[in-house]
Amino acid sequence: MLMDGFDRGVIPLLGLAMLVLAVVAFGFALLARDDAYRAADKQSKTFWLVILGITVLVDAFLGLLFLQIAGLVATIVFFVDVRPALKQVSGGGRRSGGSSSDGPYGPYNGGR
Repeated sequence: MLMDGFDRGVIPLLGLAMLVLAVVAFGFALLARDDAYRAADKQSKTFWLVILGITVLVDAFLGLLFLQIAGLVATIVFFVDVRPALKQVSGGGRRSGGSSSDGPYGPYNGGR
């Protein structure tokens, strides 16, 4: 009885979450410049588009757990390793000297 509810409620939600995460990663990989991958010393843009594209297809249509987990690992590697390196090379990272509380007109001091 418990497994029946788990199979009907939690598993499909996890599958949907993995699909959404893979689609977002694919979109970020698609929008990044090709030369940024070389400058960040990561695999090529084509490599990541193929890997993440296969992940989206597996998550959307096949639903094979082993392949979904492999795709999830690739998606996590993209978000944790590749995307921050691409942002840093492309100038999308945080500026040096700035603070996380800086606003458009200077530092925010909380109304003090």
